[in-house]
Amino acid sequence: MHTSDGVAVVTGGSAGLGRAIVRALAERGWDVAVLARGEDGVAGAVRDIERVGARGLGIPTDVSDREQVEAAADRVEKELGPIAVWVNDAMVSVFAEFADTDPEDFERVIDVDFLGFVNGTRAALKRMRRRGRGAIIQVGSALAHRGIPLQAAYCSAKHAITGFTESVAAELDHDGAGISMSQVDMPAMNTMQFSWVKTALPEHPQPVPPIYQPEVCAQIVADVAERPRRRIWVGESTVTTIWGNRLAPRAADRKAATGGFSGQQTDQVHAQMLGPNLYEPVPGDHGAHGVFDDRAVSTTLETWALRHPRTTGAGAVLAAAAAGALAVAAMLRLRR
Repeated sequence: MHTSDGVAVVTGGSAGLGRAIVRALAERGWDVAVLARGEDGVAGAVRDIERVGARGLGIPTDVSDREQVEAAADRVEKELGPIAVWVNDAMVSVFAEFADTDPEDFERVIDVDFLGFVNGTRAALKRMRRRGRGAIIQVGSALAHRGIPLQAAYCSAKHAITGFTESVAAELDHDGAGISMSQVDMPAMNTMQFSWVKTALPEHPQPVPPIYQPEVCAQIVADVAERPRRRIWVGESTVTTIWGNRLAPRAADRKAATGGFSGQQTDQVHAQMLGPNLYEPVPGDHGAHGVFDDRAVSTTLETWALRHPRTTGAGAVLAAAAAGALAVAAMLRLRR
């Protein structure tokens, strides 16, 4: 097992992808601080960390509150030590058409999903710059590059994260700060998001297939923590979405309009919704997985290539190019 003497912070680490990232880092020997609102999930994440012999610290935190994030960072450094890696992952969402979304709900999503990342980045930089080293990882999305219907607030926040991260990364490079900024853009995943999101949909929300298990994505985040890379697109669907939107944007518009509504809901899930968790956390420890285990994949050729860059070499680049070509071909078919 890889052993590290570093301290990592994961926001949104109580459930879903964040919980899987917490486990992946702890299994590699990192001491991990978990920042999230739900006390039950935070406590469960700390138990996961300690179970593999690492040190864990759970701090109930609403990342939209700048003072809470600063206080949490102070406590991490006091109790665990200097923060080496900060992973911004906390998120909430609303599934509804923009015209039907309450303004307060829209703003709440921006406060958590974008300003929460800003607050986390500021807290990390404040401490890392003094030492001249550190790594900040933004958990992005394919939807940071392509907006889809029913998630205008979430897509807005993810797009904003991209611009923010590029600006800060350029400043750090200019200053020779010794701090890496990475954005890891994720595909649709089997997480609790779809059971506690605030929704106006007639059917149960679902991630747009193909659906990935959070562990495969979490391992890539852990890889980036140890070997920083500026930009990573996780999953074939993320690659095809981004390339398709860049090379055939009008076709991508049509695809989103025609398939974006039905693709985000299903009548095949009969479990009741648990949320919403937009303003308050859902009680209980819900772990990393959602209700789509029977449809989620644990690995793919593209994700394997991302985790083995020295082995795959140029093959990974060719695979990405091929995925882009397939995306464009699919988009062009929609024009007919």
